[in-house]
Amino acid sequence: MVRKASIHRKTKETEIRLDLNLDGAGASEVSTGIPFMDHMLTLMAAHGFMDLKITATGDTEVDDHHTVEDLGICLGKAIHDGLGKREGLRRYGHAVVPMDEALATVALDISNRPFLAYRVQLKENKTGTFDVNLVREFFRALVVHSGFTMHVDLVSGYDPHHVAESIFKSFARALDQATGLEPRLGGAVPSTKGLL
Repeated sequence: MVRKASIHRKTKETEIRLDLNLDGAGASEVSTGIPFMDHMLTLMAAHGFMDLKITATGDTEVDDHHTVEDLGICLGKAIHDGLGKREGLRRYGHAVVPMDEALATVALDISNRPFLAYRVQLKENKTGTFDVNLVREFFRALVVHSGFTMHVDLVSGYDPHHVAESIFKSFARALDQATGLEPRLGGAVPSTKGLL
């Protein structure tokens, strides 16, 4: 089973090309025009053992919002397409990852019922010029287009860079777990309904 997908999205605000291999080794080539997102997506690929290639341009002279949101859309679509019929998946994933003082948890369900619960509150939201509140917009777009139910909780942390890194690493580990294959299913869809 090949679990790969390629997405090309072009709007008046952004243009993104994305190649994803869910069964990769963590290799990445990422150039989004937003250095902080390059950093987050690179570590996400590494810790989630996915191969990821992204090139993006956007109206970052306005702000980073459109590009970050569209990156979430494209990655969500790629995950959705790459998973195909969802046969034999573990379906659920959960990870808790520390990053210095920050500790975040991500729990996800490949349910085909998009929902994001994002319980992250920070006193300071900027790291460099990047607004860490946009991490929520990235994952909101991702869950809508991947069909995931996902809960993100910040257990502790105050440095916005560390918090974002903990969230992205937790997501990567949870995704790797949920997209793993469960041999006891014998290739069946992991639902008592027979359909996700």
